[in-house]
Amino acid sequence: MIQRANMRFYEEVMGVYFDDLDPLQILHNARYLLLFERTLGGFWMQLGAAGFQDLDDPDRIHLVRANAVAYHSPVRGVGKVRVRVWVQKVGRSSLTFAFRLMPLDEDRDHATGTRVIVRVDPATFQPVPWSDAFRARIRPFLEDPT
Repeated sequence: MIQRANMRFYEEVMGVYFDDLDPLQILHNARYLLLFERTLGGFWMQLGAAGFQDLDDPDRIHLVRANAVAYHSPVRGVGKVRVRVWVQKVGRSSLTFAFRLMPLDEDRDHATGTRVIVRVDPATFQPVPWSDAFRARIRPFLEDPT
C-alpha cells in the first residue's frame, strides 16, 4: 500500500457480531464488503453528503463498477475492527476507493481491497465527468494528487 505522509483517510471502528461469522467462527467473506460499504457511508457524510440517497448532488449519482477484496488474515470471533478508506484514483468519470480492514491495536491487514464507481447521468445511466467542486472535495483523500 502506498500512502503519502500528508494524505488523509477516513476510518471507522466497526463491530463484528455473532451473525457475521461463518461456521469456523471467522468473519464471513461477504461481510468484509459490508463493513467497507458502511465505512463509505460515513466517508460520504464527512464530505458533506446529506446521506446515501442525496440525489440533489449530481456527483452522488454513481454506479458500482467493480469490487475487489484480498484476504490476508482472518478476523476471528466477535469484537471490533478498523476500516480505513481513501481515494486511490480519480478518472474522468470513475473513482477508485482503496480500503484496509485492520485490528484495533495494530496496522496489520486482515483484508485490503478496492471499489470502482462511475458517475452517471440519472436519465441515461451513461458516464459523465465528475465536477470540479467534487474533485476539490476529495483531493485531500487522494493517494497521489499528481
